[in-house]
Amino acid sequence: MKTIDELLAEGVAGKRVFVRADLNVPLDGATITDDGRIRAVLPTVKALADAGAKVVVASHLGRPKGEPDRFGAVHRKHASVFDLPARLPHAAGFLIATEVGVLKQLTEDVKRPYVVALGGSKVSDKLAVIDELLGRADRILIGGGMAFTFLKAKGYEIGASLVQDDQLPVVTEYVERAEKNGVELVVPVDVVAAARFPDLKTKAPSDPVTVDADAIPADLMGLDIGPRTGALYASKLADAGTVFWNGPMGVFEHPDYAEGTKAVAQALVDSPAFTVVGGGDSAAAVRLLGFDENAFGHISTGGGASLEYLEGKTLPGLAALEG
Repeated sequence: MKTIDELLAEGVAGKRVFVRADLNVPLDGATITDDGRIRAVLPTVKALADAGAKVVVASHLGRPKGEPDRFGAVHRKHASVFDLPARLPHAAGFLIATEVGVLKQLTEDVKRPYVVALGGSKVSDKLAVIDELLGRADRILIGGGMAFTFLKAKGYEIGASLVQDDQLPVVTEYVERAEKNGVELVVPVDVVAAARFPDLKTKAPSDPVTVDADAIPADLMGLDIGPRTGALYASKLADAGTVFWNGPMGVFEHPDYAEGTKAVAQALVDSPAFTVVGGGDSAAAVRLLGFDENAFGHISTGGGASLEYLEGKTLPGLAALEG
């Protein structure tokens, strides 16, 4: 894969250079709530401009169906990602080169124990990567809304918590396979719950209560891992050689349900391991919660792209750059 350093060495002065960037930042109305992806692409743009290139930057915002769009672009077979490199001289920018190097450390040169922390709302979004990690990781910690499908698969009462009943068979199979493969699959032992979803705009207090994960009252929904789980997960991360974290442990945008995510982030900061924060909401969370980005080994800008790489898929954007 040709790099931007090689491109700069060839000379770009006076040339028009098209940069396909991922500037798909989260918005609160018209306000950018996390500018991490913008800052990440600046070194490439600056290097080209300083070398005399006329830089044209293109990106995307949202998805065609209007749903939130928090992913890097290299795993999408878009014209600007896949077709342009087939027609023009091309090279990988600094960000792509760094991301690929980091992901190779998670797949080809892993220092063990290899611990993965997965969160987020839907277990269906993480099934493929869990399937792959059951043959790679030593320990998998489950949090976020997806945890309740795992808890229900274990026969626990989960109250009014988010659950994907259609995924219960595959989750049950994963629990069984983890035990067979010697992979420690860890689920919450307690959760922070409430009678209703909190107001994320006003951040008004929402009367949270902490309950055991195997006996959530019928009228309550789990919205974060509890303090005992946070301490448990920190202990499971303490001896790691490599850590990959993708997905918050709860509704971190509200202070009543941010402690679980904060506990995992702090455990990564305290760890001597090579730590990777896998993009999307996890990256936004560490910044929102006030953590120093430099305290982590790497913060990815491409959550979906990094997951698909770890799943062993061929990413169209990388394939195009290698062509």
